[in-house]
Amino acid sequence: MSQTLLKTAKQILDQEARTISAMRRRVGKEFERAIQVLNKCQGRIIVTGMGKPGFIARKIAATLASTGSPSFFLHPAEAIHGDLGMVTAKDVILAISHSGETEEVVRLLSTIKKIGVFLVAMTSNRRSTLARFADIVLDLGVTKEACPLNLAPSASTTAALAMGDALALCLHKKKGFRSEDFAVLHPGGSLGRQLLRVRDIMRKGTAFATVKQNTSVRSALLAITRARAGSCTVVDRRKQVVGIFTDGDLRRHLRNDGEDVLKDPVEKVATLNPVTIDQDRLAAEALNIMKMKSIDEIPVVDEKKRAIGLLDVQDLLRVGFV
Repeated sequence: MSQTLLKTAKQILDQEARTISAMRRRVGKEFERAIQVLNKCQGRIIVTGMGKPGFIARKIAATLASTGSPSFFLHPAEAIHGDLGMVTAKDVILAISHSGETEEVVRLLSTIKKIGVFLVAMTSNRRSTLARFADIVLDLGVTKEACPLNLAPSASTTAALAMGDALALCLHKKKGFRSEDFAVLHPGGSLGRQLLRVRDIMRKGTAFATVKQNTSVRSALLAITRARAGSCTVVDRRKQVVGIFTDGDLRRHLRNDGEDVLKDPVEKVATLNPVTIDQDRLAAEALNIMKMKSIDEIPVVDEKKRAIGLLDVQDLLRVGFV
């Protein structure tokens, strides 16, 4: 690459960096108001923009949704041909337009006001049509694009993206959004899997079979069948784990004792004092325990060591761990 192009690349990066740095000074009361409105939103946060700002709007909507704020992208051209039907008075619209005069966005404004939707504008022109209609204006303040011809959206879209990230991430902080919440919303991603807790994927309710110590093996098998599981957890009168009874346990005792074993109390044939895991442990830790102990199931316990669920290797498979 020639020195001229390297110099141009550095100038572009410098211009975009200056744009974001300058925008910091404009983050104040209007930004705080926007966070308050978005936090109280009883509907969805609808983000719209045309052209390059439209791509930024899609990303902002995705970030909002993935951090606990229901949101979607509305294409302004499609909106005026019927998609405005998705908008309700309980929603908040975040409209992005560098000039504030984007035709497709401006054409939405009168209908938005008729519906009664709260409008937050993200623009560099506080005197624009969009800014005049808006309830809150987030001033990007971009006067010069990073494009050498000052034509292609560059610094303005970078500024909008950064402001959108600031909105979404401040909003999730105000809502108390936790890493566990992020994991639930990202079950297919590697980061989400790392953050999943045992309680998020364990079997519980009718899918979790428990029996008392004196329950017959026959009845324990029926409990396993009803739960559509491969084992049942044996508990004492305080619901604390005594053992685990699996298909493997049954096969071993049938070979030695025959069908008479079906009348025995399950405690006699179960694996006693099994490995258990706390519901708040990471699912990744559970997988490691299974590998080290060469087991496929682990009873899950609460802080009082009472049985509350079962984690099966199949559950880890279901969320993509193995």
